[in-house]
Amino acid sequence: MAYTWKHRALESLAADGRRLFLTRFIRLFAYGSLSVILVFYLTGLGLSESQVGMLLTLTLLGDTVVSLGLTTQADRLGRRKTLMAGAMLMAGAGLVFASTRNFLLLSVAGIIGVISPSGTEVGPFLSIEQAALSEVVPAQMRTEVFAWYTLTGAIATAAGSLCAGVLTQALQKRATPLGSERVIVVLYALLGLLLAIIFYHLSSAAEVRRDADDAPPVNTPPVNRMSGIGSARAMVLKLSALFALDSFGGGFVVQSFAAYWFYLRFHVNPATLGGIFFGANVLAGISALLASRLASRIGLVKTMVFTHLPSNVLLFLVPLMPNLQLATLALLARFSISQMDVPTRQSYTMAIVRPDERSAAAGITGVARTTGAAIAPLFAGMLFARPMLINLPFLIAGTLKIGYDLLLYRAFARVAPPEESR
Repeated sequence: MAYTWKHRALESLAADGRRLFLTRFIRLFAYGSLSVILVFYLTGLGLSESQVGMLLTLTLLGDTVVSLGLTTQADRLGRRKTLMAGAMLMAGAGLVFASTRNFLLLSVAGIIGVISPSGTEVGPFLSIEQAALSEVVPAQMRTEVFAWYTLTGAIATAAGSLCAGVLTQALQKRATPLGSERVIVVLYALLGLLLAIIFYHLSSAAEVRRDADDAPPVNTPPVNRMSGIGSARAMVLKLSALFALDSFGGGFVVQSFAAYWFYLRFHVNPATLGGIFFGANVLAGISALLASRLASRIGLVKTMVFTHLPSNVLLFLVPLMPNLQLATLALLARFSISQMDVPTRQSYTMAIVRPDERSAAAGITGVARTTGAAIAPLFAGMLFARPMLINLPFLIAGTLKIGYDLLLYRAFARVAPPEESR
């Protein structure tokens, strides 16, 4: 029965749904490959660890502003056009990062463009794709489809991490480390252009469909038009605040800094780092599939909290391990349950708002997550600049994320989505 349900969930996707799964894979492959080498590349350009932390913070803050502007208006301006614009910003940022070492130019490109230092989603893509997918599948299958969508991204991130590690290691036999890492940055830009081409071929079915019952009031207040949401605003803002706290904690250990920590602590080479994060992201993706089955039994909110808590305890334990093997084991164990809250969180957000508010709701909560994640690397960079403090980011991240879990359960344990109420 479980297989049949998953099979039905995937077969329910129309052509545009399959295209969105493809763009998810390409984008996360690019993000995963860049995240493994980004800190090495920037330090190789001559930037200090503190400058790298500041640049990553500015990059994520810029992604926040771009995402907020695009996602809150995507349902009005057109989802296809908005996704194409995001892809071009991604390609442009990659080209600038590959062609200059000037800190000011890198900062401008990072702020305006789309760069992912963590290997996870940034920019307007995820929010708009979630909204489109929510309209083409039944509500009962939404979490399942999002689980497969999450798995697709996790496998892509893992493949990108492995590819970047192996490719840079191989190229270093013929080129400098900086030159081999620049190849990955150029690849990132080219994949951005490929995304723009695929988004161009999306049909009108990917756009918002408004039924008479879903139409917004004629005299819509200006704040509703600007934010893209109406009656659910209070709940979306509360979720956004909690998601920001979670991402702020996670921002201390984004994949770029986690890879750098393994290098500083255990002198791990790029190929080994690629293998470690390949395994970590595959485990994370598989855990997302288990989340949908668990959510069908205990509910979306409980699944989010009860799987996220132990993963954050494991995150806390990573820097306490005495050798590479145990640290890697703790990291892999953490990733094996770390993504179970992702499809459930996304599905829950889509369920509590109207169809024509989904892009905006996903965008606002996504921007909150990006904002939280954007601030933390500035402090993480300062900590990594001091050898005695390189373990502290993991401890801070674990503590903050556990606090998020407890607050989320307290605020939303009794707020069920419509399909669970029925």
